[in-house]
Amino acid sequence: MCGIAGVLGPPEHTSALIPLMLQAITHRGPDDSGEFVGPELAFGTTRLSIIDPDGGHQPMWAPENQVGIVYNGEIYNAREINEELIAQKREFITQCDTETVLQLYQAGGHSALSEMFRSLRGMFGLAIYDIPRNRLVLARDPFGIKPLYYRLSTDGTLISFGSEIKSLLTDPKCPRVLNHDALVSYLTLQYNPLSETFFSGIYRLPPGSFATVDLALGQIDVHRYWEYEFDDTTREDEDALAEQIRCTVEDSVTHHLISDVPVGAFLSGGIDSAIIVSLAQQQLQRAGLDPLKTFTLGFDSLNEFEQAREIADLLGTDHHEITITADDFTNALPDIAWYFDEPVANPSAISLYFLAQTAREQVSVVLSGEGADELFGGYRIYREPFDLDHIRRLPRPVRAFAARLARSRINFRGRNYLRRSTTTLNDRYFGGGYGTFTPGDVHRLLQTTTLESHFRPGDALAAHDGNFDALPESRRMQLIDINYWLISDTLAIADRMSMAHSLELRVPFLDIDVARISTHIPDSLKYRDGTTKWLLRRAFRGQLPHSTQQRQKLGFPTPLRRWITHNPDAMLALIRNSVRLRDLIDMTYVEELASQHAAGRIDASRRFLLLLMLAAWLDAFMDGDVSLPPSRR
Repeated sequence: MCGIAGVLGPPEHTSALIPLMLQAITHRGPDDSGEFVGPELAFGTTRLSIIDPDGGHQPMWAPENQVGIVYNGEIYNAREINEELIAQKREFITQCDTETVLQLYQAGGHSALSEMFRSLRGMFGLAIYDIPRNRLVLARDPFGIKPLYYRLSTDGTLISFGSEIKSLLTDPKCPRVLNHDALVSYLTLQYNPLSETFFSGIYRLPPGSFATVDLALGQIDVHRYWEYEFDDTTREDEDALAEQIRCTVEDSVTHHLISDVPVGAFLSGGIDSAIIVSLAQQQLQRAGLDPLKTFTLGFDSLNEFEQAREIADLLGTDHHEITITADDFTNALPDIAWYFDEPVANPSAISLYFLAQTAREQVSVVLSGEGADELFGGYRIYREPFDLDHIRRLPRPVRAFAARLARSRINFRGRNYLRRSTTTLNDRYFGGGYGTFTPGDVHRLLQTTTLESHFRPGDALAAHDGNFDALPESRRMQLIDINYWLISDTLAIADRMSMAHSLELRVPFLDIDVARISTHIPDSLKYRDGTTKWLLRRAFRGQLPHSTQQRQKLGFPTPLRRWITHNPDAMLALIRNSVRLRDLIDMTYVEELASQHAAGRIDASRRFLLLLMLAAWLDAFMDGDVSLPPSRR
């Protein structure tokens, strides 16, 4: 695992800049670093050594130094690919998967990039410098597990790229201009779903995409090589699908355990992490190795310790529990915002930050359960369309009356149900974090002259795929979350909070083979018996405690509401003291929310977390040196 960075231009410019770019991301790779400065491009890495620690130095070059690569990630089918390349008489110098990608490119991937990247089973963000073709290739894994950003000039030519935005901001010529569209969407969705980041002129490379850059012109062309699509052409029965899921997830865990350094796992009280831990522990036991180290985090007043302990005791893992306080949270928030690059207001980020910190004391790699909910239908909101069908089956005049009643000023029990049943999906579902601030709230908060609309994921997907609106609503909800919530919230949290402590986090459910199996599952096998992820639960029935099999998702619950209620001055100090935030929003409105929260009339904790992260981000990035976290400045 590494951090990568690169910048275009003559050596007199790039030779001084590339060390600064790498310094800003040393947390992604503290074990080694390397850089190359050429006549048109400089690039380099900071390395966290996981596979072949002695042989994986980067940049790595093909024979005769004509093609070089900087690479962040893990390719789990590297051994299989290597065997195929060796059969083609290609010779390997290292055991590192970085060389796998380089050799694959040399063997013909340079002329068939889509096919090459589709053949990789893993997570990656990479750059290949092809000197004979005077070309740069940037690429990102199918789900966007690993990040990759790039900066464009005003005329659209590439200036620089890197694993994290802060690396690009070390260039003194890089303007720090707040992207207003990203801000508006963040205030409502709790993350930025746009391709352009919070910094105008800096973009994220989309998941499942590669970009080619003509170095003579600096022109960048982005191509999609993979995207998630439901597939109803294969109609396996329930038993066959369950067996395929079990075997494929088990095989994924086997591949995700490949490492030359210690591997552990995060363990909550839910079924996703329990499946991963169960399979990993079984494989370690069969190999005669020490028990898997597992880690659970909680708070004095809110935790899943008992549920996680039940699983750990059954499986015999080496289990560890971590407890954090409100002071831990407030003290760490400025650094957390810095590691994120863009504000993300999901409470689970706080938990994951401290969980990764403790895990890194004992292991260098952890397995985690992200992605199972999106692929297998785990969020309870996905069941909503089936519940709303009770109204939709009524005669049209009755539905019309229900719609008028739902939008009237009359308050009655079930009004929200009626309103949602008579609202189109694209108008009511925007992903996991929607509703933090409504468009009207944003209008008042930013004191804008007009009511601004946030980004609408359903509309964007419909514009991209003409068949999107014809899909069942539950599937459209999954696609919204896979393409936006998963990438910009869940996986951003997983990557940034783990790499903040130089810990590699692996997600076996987001293996490309597991994803392919999930595309075949009909809704009738996702939602059954009052539960979600029904077929995934069935596939592992008998391997886990019955209580775990039935438990609904909790995520990483955080007692934020109680903290703010009990000590509002300490919890909200960052909001009130941020000069940058005060210049941006209406603080009178914020104080009104604080008063109503204190009186118990509303729960504004999610809105306060959003503003806390925004304040910390503004303070960390809009002024001064961004190469160090606030606690080290």
